[in-house]
Amino acid sequence: MLEALSELAQRALLSWEPQWSGFLDGAEQEQALATLEGLSDLQVASWGGFEAAERRRLLLSRSELALNWDDLRVQGLAGLELQGNFLFDPAEPADFAQTLLEAQVPRESLGDLWLRSDRGAQGVVVSASCTHLDGRELMVRSVPVQLQLRPLESLQHPAPRKPRRLSTVEASLRLDAVGSAGFGVSRSRMADLIRSGAVRINWQPVSSPSKEVAGGDRVQLQGRGELVIETAELTKKNRWRIELMRR
Repeated sequence: MLEALSELAQRALLSWEPQWSGFLDGAEQEQALATLEGLSDLQVASWGGFEAAERRRLLLSRSELALNWDDLRVQGLAGLELQGNFLFDPAEPADFAQTLLEAQVPRESLGDLWLRSDRGAQGVVVSASCTHLDGRELMVRSVPVQLQLRPLESLQHPAPRKPRRLSTVEASLRLDAVGSAGFGVSRSRMADLIRSGAVRINWQPVSSPSKEVAGGDRVQLQGRGELVIETAELTKKNRWRIELMRR
């Protein structure tokens, strides 16, 4: 991934033409920015189809160029509607993503996906590589789903998250306990999400609910943002007072 981005950056610098990467997750974006920051003539912007998007494309261009951002940020993007009745078989965004990957949608062409209650999901895709999806029917879990490409502006984007500071007292620093308090889900639900692979610590996959976190750790939950463990101090009653930042 980093080698391909470096080649893309060189192409942008030599050709004077802005270049879009494919969609990157948060860890890949951080690695890419750390790698590209040494190129003094390069400017980097990111966009995932809406402000709060987690998966984003990087726009690489010469720093001297004045760019029309409003036009560039929608370049090549389309919305995707996935319609189905999930009342009796609820699905997660990861279920929709897996179905699309199995339908030969390249991962780098797939942006964020979000649920629409029990009616299915919406998402952002690179339309040039996904036109074959329009009008198709796929199975997500046990539910048939109709796919439709839509203009990006017609999507009902999830509400943006505002940073929020939280404080909790827990018996341990277990990931399921701290994550439950920070993300506002039940502890059993948090444990299920961890086991399913939806949770990372400092962008590293984790599958054990009993994994302990520490001050300074960052916990990422797919589709729900990030939890920063700011401090974790042992109280006189041998419990942990934890200060969190959810963003």
